[in-house]
Amino acid sequence: MSLNTKQSIRCPKCGQMNDITVWNSITVKDSADLKSDLLAGRVNMFHCPSCSHTALMPTPMLYHDEEKRLMISFSPCNDEVLKQQLFDNIRTTSRESGELEKLEGYNLRFIADYNELLEKILIFDNDMNDKAVEVIKLMILMQEPEKADWRTCRFGKVENGNIEFMVFDEKENQIYTSSVPMETYNTLWTQLRESGVKPYSFDWEMVNSAYATKLLNGFNN
Repeated sequence: MSLNTKQSIRCPKCGQMNDITVWNSITVKDSADLKSDLLAGRVNMFHCPSCSHTALMPTPMLYHDEEKRLMISFSPCNDEVLKQQLFDNIRTTSRESGELEKLEGYNLRFIADYNELLEKILIFDNDMNDKAVEVIKLMILMQEPEKADWRTCRFGKVENGNIEFMVFDEKENQIYTSSVPMETYNTLWTQLRESGVKPYSFDWEMVNSAYATKLLNGFNN
């Protein structure tokens, strides 16, 4: 079930009070239109009609797609220490409550970045697994290792048998595209599974560039 709360928020820029709807959970089966709003960047985004100031609400949200067997716990956070604490908390709580046992066969993801949340949804919507995609993203960035520290790679779309990625360069303030054949993904995903990587989760996971680095170094699940 999708759940929301009504809140009155004072705009931090102009001070105007605004009534907004904040979503705490989204269940795709019950709220297809809400999922479309999320992918369009309209969910839990504060927009002041008086001064046009826009900001993401710092509200945790649970995303559940039963068909894709995907559950994402999203907690907006920029602090790495707090992020790890929140991740550890959801792992502990899920085990102690018995919830984890009910989610067998699911991909369980913990995410603290809004753009990453949207990216994960798109990856699974294309019937792909983000573990292989994260490895491909890392390989794209390593094509120019001297620039990798200030570049971010994001999954874009699948078209004409190719996967398009977007590379954001903070120093150059430019966006580049990189195209990878779908066959490359299929081969890599097969290799990862043969090495022991599971197509589902045993626990909540953070699947990101750090996770991809561990995979390339021989670590699996």
